[in-house]
Amino acid sequence: MSHTISPSSKKPYGLARVIATWGLARSSYYAARQRQRHPRPASKRGPKRYSDEDLVQQIRQVLDENVFHGEGYRKIWARLRHRNVRVWKERVLRLMRENQLLSPSRTPSARPGNPHEGTIIVDSPNQLWGTDATATFTEQDGQVTIFAAIDHCAADCLGIHAVKKAHRFEALEPIRQALREQFGAFSAGAAAGVRLRHDHGSVYMSDDFQNEIRFVGMESSPSFIRQPEGNGCIERFFRTLKEQLLWIRRFKDLAELREALSEFRHRYNEHWIMERLQYRTPAQARRDFALEVQRAA
Repeated sequence: MSHTISPSSKKPYGLARVIATWGLARSSYYAARQRQRHPRPASKRGPKRYSDEDLVQQIRQVLDENVFHGEGYRKIWARLRHRNVRVWKERVLRLMRENQLLSPSRTPSARPGNPHEGTIIVDSPNQLWGTDATATFTEQDGQVTIFAAIDHCAADCLGIHAVKKAHRFEALEPIRQALREQFGAFSAGAAAGVRLRHDHGSVYMSDDFQNEIRFVGMESSPSFIRQPEGNGCIERFFRTLKEQLLWIRRFKDLAELREALSEFRHRYNEHWIMERLQYRTPAQARRDFALEVQRAA
């Protein structure tokens, strides 16, 4: 129509005049003409869809490149999202189950009810710390003891120490490490307001240990007897330590073990992601808490 010659002016009517007469928008006309000249393939909007074969390949790649082993489908799903691969969590579970990629797990047994209610998770770092000990072996020193301390909010390992003879003063070493790192010194009143969760082991209930933590301003917070859930944060850390290091590697002596524990502490704090931290690492969670405090101040 725009190319039609006007009988009066002997000139084409022109595109602008025709569109104005019909009451149309020129942008709509040009958009329609663009679609006719360059038609798009029929496809749905939204994120890219992956076939089962492609998604399984992505999952295998995540498992191969991961610095930890035995992670469940939730963390694999989270790591896929970090790669901008967005799929349903249930689909990741189905494909990992069908391809035998799930880590083996134990069936939980029936347990009696807890004699207490509440939570051991706090709102901000450096409010509640947990400490405990576990044992392992070295070729030269035999059985040795590992003491550790962890924050109940950010879940980061604050200190770790391995010794041949476990006594009350060695049990204080992870606490000393945590105080120097978080408060700058092991001095009187340095950790005022921090509670320390521990069990009823002899090293923790001794007068020397209790007097020492009282000296730095900490408050003793013993868990219930025969209720390891009350000290669950450090117990969960020890499970990770055993699965990722102690049960899969042999150590020549105590010095080699201490070096491996120091490296694992850094790797755990910087790379281990946790569901209760919104799939952040402990180091990321602590930095985010610090930023929130700065914004609020």
